[in-house]
Amino acid sequence: MTIAAILMQKGADVVSIPADATVSDANAALAQHRIGALPVIGEDGAVRGIFSERDMVRLLAEGGADATALLATPVASVMTAEPLTATRDDSILAALSLMTHRRIRHLPIVEQGRLIGIVSIGDLVKHRIDRIEADAAAMRDYIQQA
Repeated sequence: MTIAAILMQKGADVVSIPADATVSDANAALAQHRIGALPVIGEDGAVRGIFSERDMVRLLAEGGADATALLATPVASVMTAEPLTATRDDSILAALSLMTHRRIRHLPIVEQGRLIGIVSIGDLVKHRIDRIEADAAAMRDYIQQA
């Protein structure tokens, strides 16, 4: 199974943010859409980074008490630059392994350098559980019919 199966199921709509947006803009988008990460897109449409809840927490921890200045910071200066990405043709197990070993929760999906989707570790785990349950149900049906 490939990432394409997950994108077909969940859709390819992605909330992203331009590199020149502020941390305040990113924080508002995270809250509004109830998501944990935003791909940061350059003027050419390429994924330049990813801004996540973890980046926000790190920024607050390192930034001190001046929240106004932190919120005005350009997201490009505090994002995780050059994030790991995958393609729709990558296997789900490979993506799950990559995310587990690198301890990341969101993986932008790109095609020809452009963002076409995003998957979370939850998306991948849900897909694996659904497949295991479907296989178990098929096995039960097979045994009952034998």
